[in-house]
Amino acid sequence: MINLEDQSHDIKALEAVVVRFVGDSGDGMQLTGTQFSDTSAMFGNDVATFPNYPSEIRAPQGSLYGVSGFQVHIGSIEVSTPGDNVDLLVAMNPAALKTNLYAVKPGHTIIVDTDAFTKKNLEKAEYETNPLEDGSLENYRVIEVAMTSLTKEALKDMKGLDNKTINRSKNMFALGMVYWMYHRAPDHTIDFFNKKFKKDASLIEANTKVLNAGYYYSETLELIPNTYNIAPAKMPAGTYRVIMGNTATAWGFLAAAEKSGLELFLGSYPITPASDILHELVKHKHFGVKTLQAEDEIAGITSAIGASFAGDLAITTTSGPGLALKGEALGLAMMVELPQVVVDVQRGGPSTGLPTKTEQSDLLQAMYGRNGESPLIVIAASTPANCFHYAYHAAKLTLEHMTPVVLLTDGYIANGSAPWRIQSVGDMPEINSRLMKEGTESWHPYDRDPETLARSWAIPGTAGLEHRVGGLEKDSTTGDVSYVPENHEEMTRVRAEKIKRVEQYIPEIEPEFAQSGELLVIGWGGTYGALHTAVKQLNSEGYSNIGFAHFNYLNPLPRNTEEVLGNFKKLLVCELNNGQFASVLKINFSAFEFFQYNKIQGLPFGNDELVQEFKRYLG
Repeated sequence: MINLEDQSHDIKALEAVVVRFVGDSGDGMQLTGTQFSDTSAMFGNDVATFPNYPSEIRAPQGSLYGVSGFQVHIGSIEVSTPGDNVDLLVAMNPAALKTNLYAVKPGHTIIVDTDAFTKKNLEKAEYETNPLEDGSLENYRVIEVAMTSLTKEALKDMKGLDNKTINRSKNMFALGMVYWMYHRAPDHTIDFFNKKFKKDASLIEANTKVLNAGYYYSETLELIPNTYNIAPAKMPAGTYRVIMGNTATAWGFLAAAEKSGLELFLGSYPITPASDILHELVKHKHFGVKTLQAEDEIAGITSAIGASFAGDLAITTTSGPGLALKGEALGLAMMVELPQVVVDVQRGGPSTGLPTKTEQSDLLQAMYGRNGESPLIVIAASTPANCFHYAYHAAKLTLEHMTPVVLLTDGYIANGSAPWRIQSVGDMPEINSRLMKEGTESWHPYDRDPETLARSWAIPGTAGLEHRVGGLEKDSTTGDVSYVPENHEEMTRVRAEKIKRVEQYIPEIEPEFAQSGELLVIGWGGTYGALHTAVKQLNSEGYSNIGFAHFNYLNPLPRNTEEVLGNFKKLLVCELNNGQFASVLKINFSAFEFFQYNKIQGLPFGNDELVQEFKRYLG
């Protein structure tokens, strides 16, 4: 164990720092970033992360489009975004340096593996000269480290390791250096090695040796005259863990199943970036979870419909292209009014698009992407941690209102991580399903609750509750197939009204920073952190006439939406698409003029770009 207090170098205190690890997709940058994030969170820092994968996972080694990155923002203050520009860039090869140099703050630090700066790799990165030699990096503090060679030296006495395994360990050398620079002990990562490689002692030893080698090597470098300390953040009391959005989503459904007393069923086809929800729920058979890895998207959702008909809390997970394939079956679930949650982890589209890049691409598809009149409840999570909250509430809404719910997340928050305070199921809101235990003489399939219009949930095999399901229109009372024109219109209208009444059961929208004024910044889903941070900055600079309204409930909209919109002179809708939510607002509130700020680059909003854009509207 390393004793940080024994170190004699200078330690500078910082409020926050942004670190980015970049290299080939096989260099272990995601693991490196995750370990630095987890260690910092255990130290008590607030944390926000942004994993950035190449769309082509098997892109040629050393190519510009094969770079994988992981950015982490840690602080002793509130951290809502992974940050814009970075304080430290760790670049494992020339391509990683070239594609990420733009993000490094002038005068700040770059660590490079000099062993990777070969003639061949420089050519792949389209460098005409070596940037380590041509003076182009004079505005930065460049720390040149022969990481590959030093890794080999650290492992020279170990037997049984092939050259590939040795080379792949160099990411731990880099991590050791970063741990030293930011005054954190590597103990958590060593514990991780002991758990992950418990069946292979040689891998535990090798990774530990390289990690410590990087740590102690940093002490010898005059280019690193001091380390930096980021104090623990002030958070509400409780037990915390770092959680990824996809994991939080899975756990939210586990909690909902426990609270409702139902078994959880997941029918899903693995699709980037939603697959980890399936991978997580597979681990929890001890909670009675049933999972089906379907052979395609349609099989995934139809198996969930069957499970719902049989009385399970049924979910299916997908991304944009999969949601398109599920459209017909989702319309069926809506028509027969069965509970079901569809999780859409959005990615860049259309078609296959950018499977590893984030985008708010599917709102209109979630709202309108089915034939006929097919209204559904649509909600969106906004942070990795609150994916838990909105998964839980998606389950609550679907079970209590007997209609499918689409839960939108996105690649940014699904793969990102943040501290999450562990909650007790006993403290969560009650979930009262419409499940019937026994039949009655007067029962009909489409008997409805007079307040919510939700129909009863009748389970096959229950005496007195026999009824038909299927895609043909049903009589409004008996549930028999009906071709009466007026009945079809009545059923269409009542299904729409049922969704409309949900607005009485969701929170009102509450603007932050200002209740009225010159400008209202409007966002939804995973853009929350960036938008909130930018408005907060302007507020601290004296702009008291700017408010922020972030929507998590998208259909129906909160019942006080029109009132809130009317309290501001200008309305600016910010989205990672070409204006989908702006279109929804224009449809519903045509009396207002909505300005738009849109970004469609497969990347989240940056703080600086938002601040400058907001100032344009503030005069």
